[in-house]
Amino acid sequence: MTNNPALKTPSHIFAGQLRRDYFITEKGEPVLDVFGGNLPYAAVGLRIWDSALSPGLMARVGEDYPQAWLDDLDQKGFDIRGIHILPGELDLRSFYVYTDKVNRVTGDPIKHFSRLGLPFPKVLFGYRANLDVIDDRTTLAPGSLRRADLPPAYAGAAAAHLCPLDYMTHSLMPAVFRQDGFSTITLDPSPGYMIPAFWNDIPAIITGLTAFIPAQDDLRNLFEGRSDDLWEMAEAVAAYGCEYVVVKRGKRGQMLYDSVGKKRWEIPAYPVNLVNPTGAGDAFCGGFLAGYRRTYDPLESVLHGNISAAIVAEGADPFFALDVLPGLASARLDSLRQSVRKI
Repeated sequence: MTNNPALKTPSHIFAGQLRRDYFITEKGEPVLDVFGGNLPYAAVGLRIWDSALSPGLMARVGEDYPQAWLDDLDQKGFDIRGIHILPGELDLRSFYVYTDKVNRVTGDPIKHFSRLGLPFPKVLFGYRANLDVIDDRTTLAPGSLRRADLPPAYAGAAAAHLCPLDYMTHSLMPAVFRQDGFSTITLDPSPGYMIPAFWNDIPAIITGLTAFIPAQDDLRNLFEGRSDDLWEMAEAVAAYGCEYVVVKRGKRGQMLYDSVGKKRWEIPAYPVNLVNPTGAGDAFCGGFLAGYRRTYDPLESVLHGNISAAIVAEGADPFFALDVLPGLASARLDSLRQSVRKI
């Protein structure tokens, strides 16, 4: 693992999760124990735009997490000094099933393997799906990030993105980044707290963000019983003190609300030859951060994110996007600009 104190401070920091993924494809084929998590997809979304960048990664894993996967991140140019290896084991398994190329469901793996007549893998014994689990408001979980997880080597970075994480992490870490002088902070909220029960807690998370980047379904869940209008929702959360709100809508693209200029845009998704949608939303956030630090233009930032998501969705794993043809992202960016619609 990288531990060279002479390494430069990374300019961009990503805080998220590293996971061990187990899933069943739309063809009913099991894929067991592969590298996953929102963190690598978000960081790759940034690297698509500048392969020379070495973004700093923050996550918590146990001693049982495959060291080879961490070494691979290091070898591919990611700064892993912010990955905290906890003593003992930490269950980072994720299980899901693709119902088609786009949609996936979670649930009890025993039921799905039985339905398909497949032998149940021993590596999934004891797995419990976190269905409809509400985040804890007061207690840090073992996997929650905290102040001590930000390495001194990352102090002085310019920008940070928080991938979907638990409420406690999202309520603590933006303030930590601000205290360390980060000028750009973006956040993708987690379904575990984007619900009416957390209505009064959301403003504290949003205040001071450069961009709040929820998925459409999460935003609708938060506003259940209050509004059905996505633009109204975006304007309401921006009023808490966030410069930009970007609503991710999957194959329908994104909606951008600029609270500074009081402007609205709709951006269609770039058409892709879809291989695997896993991580596309996280890659969008990485691309958004890259675009913002390049241009400080929110619309250009969304366009960058849109292209990052498209490229990642055309590969089977997060690292596919690092090997695409030079110039592909920029060419697609020029094309997508013609499809933007100002509301």
